[in-house]
Amino acid sequence: MDYKSMFSPKLIDLSVEAATEADVFQIVAAKLLEAEMVNEDYFDGITKREANFPTGLVTQHLNIALPHADPEFVKEAFVFICRLKSPVKCRQMGDNSEMEVENLFFLGIKDGKNQVGLLQVFMNLFMDEEFVQQFLAIDCPEMMYQFFIQSIES
Repeated sequence: MDYKSMFSPKLIDLSVEAATEADVFQIVAAKLLEAEMVNEDYFDGITKREANFPTGLVTQHLNIALPHADPEFVKEAFVFICRLKSPVKCRQMGDNSEMEVENLFFLGIKDGKNQVGLLQVFMNLFMDEEFVQQFLAIDCPEMMYQFFIQSIES
């Protein structure tokens, strides 16, 4: 799958104000619904899935979260890049321990077999210290879009 096609400058918000993970989900779900990327049940779908299968990921250089809903809630494949103004608590993938996160990547996956490959792309990128430093320095959606397009291998 061409993961680059899942990115768009209009699906990047680098200054989200939210107090909780649920607030973040609500804000992003509304933006995705407005962009016609998801259906009306997306917020409930992502909230339930995250409760059962948390997606927080502690990497060597940066904590991230990769929330995603089941394909039935997704109209068009996407990656929504969300940076918070202050961290929120979420749970870690695998052991459910609590962690804090400021950078979330909402994955809109239409075909479940692409999920593992996309998760691996993000894990590889965020294990690279130089990538993480460049990522954190970017505060413009268009620049962030270009950065990911150049960083993801075809």
